Amino acid sequence: MLASTLRAWSVYTGRATLVLGWVAGLLLVLMTALITAAVIMRYAVGQPILGVNEIVQLNAVALAMLALPYATYSGAHVRADIFDPALGRWGRWLADLLTRAVSVGALYFLVTRAWDKALDAREFGDATNMLNLPIWPFYGLIALGMALCVLVFVLEFATILLTGHPKGEFPNG
Repeated sequence: MLASTLRAWSVYTGRATLVLGWVAGLLLVLMTALITAAVIMRYAVGQPILGVNEIVQLNAVALAMLALPYATYSGAHVRADIFDPALGRWGRWLADLLTRAVSVGALYFLVTRAWDKALDAREFGDATNMLNLPIWPFYGLIALGMALCVLVFVLEFATILLTGHPKGEFPNG
């Protein structure tokens, strides 16, 4: 029962991270097009686009935070495995659990701070200087991306306990 529930949560989480990854990819394409247009407008036409830097900066935040859960779920982060041979099987198992636990704790703290900042920014109407774009949605995207990473790490932690590997095969049942 526990293994099938964990497997289902992992599938749903994987789909959610994939959707956010596609959105991040679309944001990357749009940001590239905007930068290209801004360069052409500035140097070929002589008419710079007002506030392009603000748009690119906010887009970069959204892009990174929406891509983070997919990178975490798919294991695309850089991993230093230099100590794995010295740690042995049980040492690696404990290290995998410890890294997930520390990641959950740190990201949980950051999620709560980003959420609080989103609420504050919305309450006080914080906006960008030039275009007056509201900032609170971007704090919300930070909280969303990191919260989904927390879920990925929690699922990996549970999977390691059941199978010994973060992406391991679940036992039957």
